[in-house]
Amino acid sequence: MPFVSVPVVNGCLIHAFCTRGWRAEQQKCFHKAVALQGSNKCPPVVAYQGRNVSVETTELSRSKLQRKDRAQLQIIARAMGGRPEPKARKADIVDMILELAGIGADGDGQAAADSAGNGAAPAQAESAEESKEEQSEEAASEGEPSDALEAEVQQDDAPEAQQDVPAEEAGEEEKTDRSRSDKDRDNRSDDDRSRQDRDRQDRSRQDRDRQDRSRQDRDRQDRPRQQEDQPEIGNRRRRRRGRNDRDRPDEPWEGDPIAISGHLDLRDDGYGFLRIKGFQPSKEDAYVSVKQVRQFGLRKGDFLAGGCRPATRNEKNPALLHIDSVNGLAPESVKQRPKFEDLTPLFPDEQLRLERDDDPANMTCRIIDLLSPIGKGQRGLIVSPPKAGKTTIMKEIARSIELNNPEVHLLVLLVDERPEEVTDMRRWLLRGEVAASTFDRPAEEHTHVAEMTIERAKRMVERGEDVVIVLDGITRLSRAYNLAAPATGRIMSGGIDTGALYPPKKFFGAARNVEEGGSLTILATALVETGSRMDEVIFEEFKGTGNMELRLDRHIAERRIYPAINVDASSTRHEELLFERRQLQQVWKLRRVLNGLSSDGNGGGAAGLELLMDRLRTFPNNAAFLEEVAKGPAGV
Repeated sequence: MPFVSVPVVNGCLIHAFCTRGWRAEQQKCFHKAVALQGSNKCPPVVAYQGRNVSVETTELSRSKLQRKDRAQLQIIARAMGGRPEPKARKADIVDMILELAGIGADGDGQAAADSAGNGAAPAQAESAEESKEEQSEEAASEGEPSDALEAEVQQDDAPEAQQDVPAEEAGEEEKTDRSRSDKDRDNRSDDDRSRQDRDRQDRSRQDRDRQDRSRQDRDRQDRPRQQEDQPEIGNRRRRRRGRNDRDRPDEPWEGDPIAISGHLDLRDDGYGFLRIKGFQPSKEDAYVSVKQVRQFGLRKGDFLAGGCRPATRNEKNPALLHIDSVNGLAPESVKQRPKFEDLTPLFPDEQLRLERDDDPANMTCRIIDLLSPIGKGQRGLIVSPPKAGKTTIMKEIARSIELNNPEVHLLVLLVDERPEEVTDMRRWLLRGEVAASTFDRPAEEHTHVAEMTIERAKRMVERGEDVVIVLDGITRLSRAYNLAAPATGRIMSGGIDTGALYPPKKFFGAARNVEEGGSLTILATALVETGSRMDEVIFEEFKGTGNMELRLDRHIAERRIYPAINVDASSTRHEELLFERRQLQQVWKLRRVLNGLSSDGNGGGAAGLELLMDRLRTFPNNAAFLEEVAKGPAGV
């Protein structure tokens, strides 16, 4: 807003400007004047934050100036022509004001300008007036009214003739004017105090709000700490406890290593865990580092024995410290062992004899030896409808292998089986191992147990051992892979994914007779006639992969004839490698007779089985029975 120069009474030249809204609550216009130089009749008044500060020379004493705050003193000093430093001390500003006012250092003298009532202004006042005019013009042009002086403009409406009144009347009028101006100043100071009180209240309210917000922020930050102290459930509590203990250094193990042994379960990242409770994970499993795996050339399924230390504060499992043996051998000796995939597979050429001399009435084992013999390295399927006696046949085969072939290591794998069946199989075996996953466990556990079992068998074959795996059953294992394996998007008939059949085929295809020594025999059960299209598809996929098949008949089982073996559909590929030449001719004669009975119809399969069982009961063993068959060229 531009400045306007107006003459004021008593010869004071004032630059005045108008500021609207100086007091928003009163909605009125205040005239704020900046006085550059005034006489003793018109003392300058300075506006500071809405308060009028008087700078009369009668008030320019050190004691009164020291009662004012520092900001007021700076404004007074600027109004009197001084230029105090922004960071000047209060005492220095007071000295500057007294020096500009012409008062001595003691502050008790009068200003030299008070004697200017004679009508003559000194040359210094004129020069100061000019400098103040320039400063006020610059301040007004920059829009800084707080640096200018505010003067009260009083119009004298009395006629000029009243100036000739006597000196006493003039003195009384002068006193009256002074008292009126004092009252105005008091009223203005009261208004200023009330405004200061309101400002102080507003500031205190803002401070309280700010404190409340900071308190809420602190409470919000402290709430997680309080929640940490409260009991939590499961993994979250363990994670929080682990975060708190992560920075603590682990104490070195100073005790003796703890003896441990188990099967190695390797991960794709190179490290592994030593499973000490079968093939299932547990808290007592020991961690095997990548360095140990690479140092000794360890593979999945190896049986390790060594020493471990307990788990530290930041660990979940114990750690394996040293390895004493790998599959019963020295760790250094297994580095150069061959891989299972590099071994040469051959047809089975050595029979696993199931007939037991102490139990000649066991028809199951004797019929299998005659019609569908099992050799070392055989890949056999036991095809059975439900409730046809396949579990009983499996138990008899397992018992005979343990008794007649003690050099063979027997593994029985039960997948998705009933819990009572698992218990019964464990109690039935004499030396064999049982790896089981019941039907109430997830499909991932079924597949994990199967993979650990086959890897364990491969490691034994690599060192020249003969291993037999009895699997119950391949159908349920394929169903488990169909649920656990990632979907490929290609669905076969029955709702089975094409990629789900590869892992069980790989499992079943591992059976082989190895030229370098050792063999892996797998006898797996396959379900048929269940009414499920998926089971039929699975059987058809595995039908051509085996080299031995033992088929059970539902109709024979319904007639309560056990074992319910279909003598016509059961056979073994290259059985000539398992029989002696003389015995082979006798077995073929027996087959011709049984096939002739089955071709007659009217339950010929059951009739041939009943005839065979009756004839076997009359001989103590199969060798004597075959000699009797050799006597008659066309009959038994």
